[in-house]
Amino acid sequence: MINAWLDEVRWTEEGLVPAIAQLADSGRVVMFAWMNKESLLVTAETGYAVYWSRSRQRLWRKGEESGHQQKIIDIQLDCDEDVILLIIEQQGGIACHTGRESCFYRSLVDGQWKAKEAVLKDPKDIYK
Repeated sequence: MINAWLDEVRWTEEGLVPAIAQLADSGRVVMFAWMNKESLLVTAETGYAVYWSRSRQRLWRKGEESGHQQKIIDIQLDCDEDVILLIIEQQGGIACHTGRESCFYRSLVDGQWKAKEAVLKDPKDIYK
């Protein structure tokens, strides 16, 4: 079968798999999202990250509105076959819809979530 590798992934009952996006140059984790078979296949075929948007119930091509695409360097499957790791180059240097490099920009400090990373670009200037 031509895409038998997709069957090696342990999909959830909803047909999804967690996907982590990690910067190739620094190793920093910048994003978490979900993928379904179609999004993983399109990602592998095009070389750019495509996720499954649970809120929109459709494929979500990362950067389709912002231009901040994720170029795929490597696609990895964990030992339990239930998590995808995307090694990426983040175009534009912004992965988060808040205008930050990473979606993981808050740390727990004294019982409160504190932003530890500056906004690189105002979301109003990213999303029209």
